[in-house]
Amino acid sequence: MKYRDFEAIMSNDRLGRYLAAVGGITRKAMKLYRLNLRASQGMFTIISCFEVALRNAIDRHYKVIQGNDWLRDAAMPGGALNTPRCGKTPLMINNAVSELGVHYSHPKLIARMDFGFWRYMFARHQYTALGRTLLAIFPAKPRSTPLHHYDNTFVFRELEKINGIRNRIAHHEPICFSDGLSVLSTTYTRQHYGLILDLFNWMSIDEGALLYGLDHMNVILDKIDCLN
Repeated sequence: MKYRDFEAIMSNDRLGRYLAAVGGITRKAMKLYRLNLRASQGMFTIISCFEVALRNAIDRHYKVIQGNDWLRDAAMPGGALNTPRCGKTPLMINNAVSELGVHYSHPKLIARMDFGFWRYMFARHQYTALGRTLLAIFPAKPRSTPLHHYDNTFVFRELEKINGIRNRIAHHEPICFSDGLSVLSTTYTRQHYGLILDLFNWMSIDEGALLYGLDHMNVILDKIDCLN
């Protein structure tokens, strides 16, 4: 496809950043755009695997402590999460239960909760309300030191970073530039990719085996770097 046809479909505004990043070379701009899509697809796949692994680990943990219907029970009157300090968390759970209606099951309820919801299980009030035990899902987590606290707040902030790149991809925003600039860089994506791999390791999950045949991030990101 010629660049002018590609531009007519994708828009000048959208492609302008890619064109500027490769010095105005139209062929390279189209290649960068396509490589960014491949990187986005790859990252979203990895994030999806991580999200499922995270929510399942949280679910298994609280089933042992709180019972098989722990999430619904926690949002009911008198439940651990049914407190103003937990903000919208109980409302989100109760709305999902209502929407499921007669089709309710605990696995269906778990599946309806998005990444942001699971991130908030590590927020101060939710973490405290459910017993301050959730860090147990990271058995290989580094030990805290006076300078580095690997506590629930740290995990909450790390998950916020993953949620941020997840949302960028979901809204079709590029992940191949320096933040806010038309400068080609894979640093942002590599940092978040590395973070996910670290958290898999903290969970004692063999990410290489889990992502076998799915993870081509370094190959794609190296190709983007070669366009510099």
